[in-house]
Amino acid sequence: MPPVSSQAAATHAVAAPVPPSSDPRSDDTRMAPGGPGYRRMSLALFLAGVATFALLYSTQALLPLISEDFGASASTASWTVSGATFALALCVLPLSALSERFGRRAVMTASLSVAVVVGLLVPFAPSLGVLIALRALQGAALAGLPASAMAYLAEEVRPKALIAAIGLFVAGNSIGGMSGRVVGGWIAQAWGWRAAVGVIGVMAVVCAIAFRLLLPAPKHFTPGSLRPRALARTVGGHLANPLLRRLYVIGALFMTVFGAVYTVIGYRLTAAPFSLPQGVVGSIFLVYLVGTLSSAAAGRLVARLGRRGTLYLAAGTTMAGLLLALVPLFPVVLLGLVLITAGFFAGHATASSSVSHTATHGRAQASALYQSAYYVGSSVGSAVGAMAFHARGWAGTVGLGFVAVLGVVSLTVWGTYAARAQRRGATATARTVAAH
Repeated sequence: MPPVSSQAAATHAVAAPVPPSSDPRSDDTRMAPGGPGYRRMSLALFLAGVATFALLYSTQALLPLISEDFGASASTASWTVSGATFALALCVLPLSALSERFGRRAVMTASLSVAVVVGLLVPFAPSLGVLIALRALQGAALAGLPASAMAYLAEEVRPKALIAAIGLFVAGNSIGGMSGRVVGGWIAQAWGWRAAVGVIGVMAVVCAIAFRLLLPAPKHFTPGSLRPRALARTVGGHLANPLLRRLYVIGALFMTVFGAVYTVIGYRLTAAPFSLPQGVVGSIFLVYLVGTLSSAAAGRLVARLGRRGTLYLAAGTTMAGLLLALVPLFPVVLLGLVLITAGFFAGHATASSSVSHTATHGRAQASALYQSAYYVGSSVGSAVGAMAFHARGWAGTVGLGFVAVLGVVSLTVWGTYAARAQRRGATATARTVAAH
């Protein structure tokens, strides 16, 4: 498969060619709102998103209790989160290649099945080292789901409905992250962190079973090759695309902010001057509902503001939240978390859907590269955010997040100027041709 070399075709992701109609009665047999299978598909991938984030971040809200149980520092205990996300980042590309050969639904089902089995073993970890190892295995298993889900949607859903469908999958991420932390927080307060992660594992089992029963069989999947050279050409083509490179880094930077803030927030709120109990700290993650709304609204924002305009809005909202989170008053910190969450999920939904629009071939690999960058950002945010908290307190973690958001703004500005320069060049070329 030839690499994508035309930046002009990918300057604005939402400008990708679409069928003339998104009416489910049209000749296009892909799914669309109101058409057959769309609701089942939406619910199935929503539940997959719930299970993925509930499992992946099951220990994040419980880190103070895990630190106390094993006598570990915040930076050491944070590896129960960073280990899972880093393993996912390493494995997402090879597992996405398997989905090109064996099918999206088969790989997603296998990944979720292994992850929930490991999730049922996590509560019995005898030491912090074993806990981190199990969490890394769980993250590696989950790697087959995100990129395959994005590729499934890109193949089975009509382009005009794609951003909304991906937004719903991301909304499932936010619901899973929220429910796992809220339920886990209150259970942990009564029965400890082991009972909490056990209940999260059982929730994920239910989601996994429902996902497999609901997800329609793919109708537009064409098996690809597992040959390393073909895979390398596909990956190289995606990395040669300047727009895709920017989107990958933007996803990583947004997740660096989010990972840092939510890994450390439990330590901050259980300490003075807040001194909140674990159940209340877990309930703080109800602000993920804001992320559900903002990710689902990303399609409308892109339609109104454009991709870059939406990224500017998401970055500005996140910056405002970081600044408010510095104020040592709980209502103000809570408002800051709301803005950080809204900005992050809007930015993530916009960047990830733009990747799916931009890639014209090897969509699983394009999405896998985004997911790798995204979860590397999560790992860096969790680990470095905890180290910054240990060295400089909450201000250190917020400072790390602010630098990451400035990176998002810089890359978006760069993309804006690159697009303008390209348009000017195209106009000059057209005038030259017309003159001759």
